[in-house]
Amino acid sequence: MINKKEIEKAVKNIIHAIGDDSSREGLIDTPKRVSKMYEEFFSGLNEDPAEVLLTNFEESYDDIVLIKDLQFFSICEHHFIPFYGIAHISYIPNGRVVGASKLSRSLDILARRPQIQERLTNEFVETLNNTINPKGVAIIIEAEHLCMSLRGIKKPGSKIVTSKASGLMKSDSKFRDEFFSLISS
Repeated sequence: MINKKEIEKAVKNIIHAIGDDSSREGLIDTPKRVSKMYEEFFSGLNEDPAEVLLTNFEESYDDIVLIKDLQFFSICEHHFIPFYGIAHISYIPNGRVVGASKLSRSLDILARRPQIQERLTNEFVETLNNTINPKGVAIIIEAEHLCMSLRGIKKPGSKIVTSKASGLMKSDSKFRDEFFSLISS
C-alpha cells in the first residue's frame, strides 16, 4: 500500500535538500501532486498481472496472435525516472484465447512497479505461460530510458530492445520467422 503522507514528507525534504523553499507558491502543493503521481505510477505493486488474464475464451485458433506497437511506460528502479516505448506481444493459443485489452492490462500492471526492462520482459512471458498456457509466447520491448536520455550518457532517442520467447515461438523457426515478419510489416 502506498503511503502518500510519507511520500509528501520525503518530497518536501528533497525540495529543501536542493535548496528551494517548499512553502513558495509554485511548490506548496508539489508534495501532494508527487504522492498522487506515485500512487498511480506504482499501482502495479498491489495488483496481480495474472488475474486479468483469467478471463479467456475457448477457441480452436492455433496460429500466432499478435499485438504490435502497444505503448507502455514504467519507472526505472535505479533512477526513479520513466522509460517508455512499445511492446510487440504474441502467443500461440492452446485452445483458449485472451482479449487484447487483457494482455495490455497485464503488461501495464507489471510496468507500474519500480522496474528494469529485462525483468519486465521476463515477467510478462512468465505470466502468460503460467496463466493462459499457450503453445508459445514471444515479446519484444523497445524503450527509451530517460535516465540515458536526460542524464548520464545524454543520448536522446536511443532505445534498449529486449526480447523473450518460449515454447513453439522459441523452438520452431516457422513461428519465430512469422513473428518477426509480422512486426516488420
